[in-house]
Formats: sequence, structure tokens, C-alpha cells
Amino acid sequence: MVLPLQDTPAAWTAAAFEADRPRWLFTLDDRARCDLVAALTRALDPAKTLFDYRRDDFDLGSAAPVIAAAFAEMQRGRGVALIRGLPREGLDEKDFEVLTWCIGLHHGVGRPQGKASHYISAVRDAGNAYRTGTGRGYNSNAELDFHTDSTDIVALSCYNKAASGGMSITTSSVAAYQAMRREHPDLADYLHQPIHFSRQGEQAPDEAPSYPHPIFDTRDGKLFSKWNRNRVTSAQKIEGVPQLSKQHWEALEAFDALVRRADLAHSMWLQPGDLQIINSHVTLHSRTDFADHEDPAQKRLLFRLWLAPPDGDQLPESWKVLYKAIGKGTVRGGIIGQQHDAARKAYEQRQAATLGMRLTD
Repeated sequence: MVLPLQDTPAAWTAAAFEADRPRWLFTLDDRARCDLVAALTRALDPAKTLFDYRRDDFDLGSAAPVIAAAFAEMQRGRGVALIRGLPREGLDEKDFEVLTWCIGLHHGVGRPQGKASHYISAVRDAGNAYRTGTGRGYNSNAELDFHTDSTDIVALSCYNKAASGGMSITTSSVAAYQAMRREHPDLADYLHQPIHFSRQGEQAPDEAPSYPHPIFDTRDGKLFSKWNRNRVTSAQKIEGVPQLSKQHWEALEAFDALVRRADLAHSMWLQPGDLQIINSHVTLHSRTDFADHEDPAQKRLLFRLWLAPPDGDQLPESWKVLYKAIGKGTVRGGIIGQQHDAARKAYEQRQAATLGMRLTD
């Protein structure tokens, strides 16, 4: 399979991305921060769960156009945007979590993220091991493989940074694919062949412990990517999973080396009050390992939100095994987990109706 090299702003090198900083960096001014604090103060209710909040409960005020422009850049531009200046001082962890959730209510339907079917992950070191058959990177302090999350959009809001390390790294998967075609033309076709990814023991009752999925596929002339070395390695240990050939492993190794390369991988430090948003279909992300503060109140903490947007692209057919739905305007993606109960389904139905989205294809 030979695809034309795409002319898209999502195909960037590290140097080009850094030079384009004014296009993907969005800063909230004092008025916007005050508007968000005022909206949060009005909306906060300790008796409410996240699912009880409605989009209309939270007016983004003068922050709305800045946040909307960042989401547009992430979805239709370079695949990554950074919003700097969310209110942080005076907000405790729960306040900041609700702020992150309520911003998400304006831009998509939240998606579950694991065995507990939770819709926001506290990204902090909980002492868990990453490289195991059930390991997840968000609750460890490990260096992470370059990967895509199981969702259209990843939003990461920073509450505390680590004492050292924890740098965020992103790579354009489109640019990496182009480099693969140029530098390893004999291996590139392997990236279009389905391989198994482990569900890391978090599968829903009706799901298998792994699923077949290509690294790259196309739809309507657009290139889509999926990669997570740790989950591929884990899947190879699951009984019944087809074993990869030496040549297929060689292709995966070559691709994984490319996405880490200095000319393709862009690094940035996330500061308290930053909101990084990532388009999973064209961007791989990672982070360096980190050492934390001794004071629990200062330990590294981000909140991760996964979103299905109302204006997402039609996905390739091969994405259906993971995303369940692939049509435009559908609620799709996420890790459904084992507690996807009536309250969660009611939230999804209500939020989809608010945004004019469908629950299935």
C-alpha cells in the first residue's frame, strides 16, 4: 500500500512546530481567568457528581473564544494546542478537576478511561508498575512509550508539576509515517496490517482481552494512527494472539525509533494552569519519568479528560473494533470498563443531545 505524502499542517517536524508556537499556544488573560473563576464559583456544588453538571451550568465567558480557537487548531491544524493561564491559585484539586470537566462539556462527550469506567483520570504517581500486563502509565512515575490514547481528543490540565522530570513530548504521526515511507519503504506496509493490542485486563464483559488494529489506516484521503508499544508487547503474551513475524517486529521497531527521534519529537514543560489538548489521530505523545515532591500537596498532578467531539472526522472501518462507532457526530472511543452503569449512560445520552450528537452509527 503506497499512500501519497499528505500536505497537512499536522505533518510537522520538531523545529517547524516550535517555530509555529504562536499558532498553537493560546493564553488566557486576566479577564478570562476571572470569568472562569466566577463560573466555577456559581456552578460548584459539593452534592453533585461530575455527571450532574450541565454545559449550561458553566459559562466560559471571555475565555470561550480562546478555548474554541485552541480546539480548532488541535482538530484541524497541527493536532496539538496548549492553553496557558487557567485559574490555579486558590483552587483545590477538586475545584480544578471540575473546571477541567466543565470546559470539556463545551467541546464533547467525555469518554470512560479504564476498568472503573471513570471519566477523569488523576495523573499522579500511585506507585503502579507501567510495564506489566495490567499496567497503566497515568498512575506511575515511569517514562512512557509514545502512544495514542483510545479517544479522539485528549485534554490534560496541569495542577502541579513534578520536582523534576515529567516533560511532555509529542510527535506528529503523519510526519513519522512520511519518514517511514522515505527511510524504510520495504517495511512501511507492515504498519497497515492489523496487530493485537492488549486491553490490559480492563475489558468490558463483552470484550476480548485484546483486539486487532492497524497502526495506520485511511478514510476520505486522511491518515489515522494508533500506536502503543507497551500494549502490543503485552498482547503478544496473551494466549491465542497471533505472533508477529521477525519482519513485522522490525517494522515496529523502526517506526518506534522514528517517533522518538529529536528532529520529529517536540518537548514542552506543562506548567500549573496549562491545558494541553491532543488529536489522537495525528499525534503521538509521551512523557519523561519524574521525581516527585515530598509534600503531598505539591506532588505532580494532572487531570486527563477524553472527549468525543461533535465535529470529529469519519474514522476508518478498522477503528470500529476499538471505538465502537466511527461516524461523524457519534459518541465513540474510550475504555468502557466494567462499571459502565445507568448513571454513566444517562450522562452520555444527555450530553450527546446537548451537542447534537448520536450515540451510535
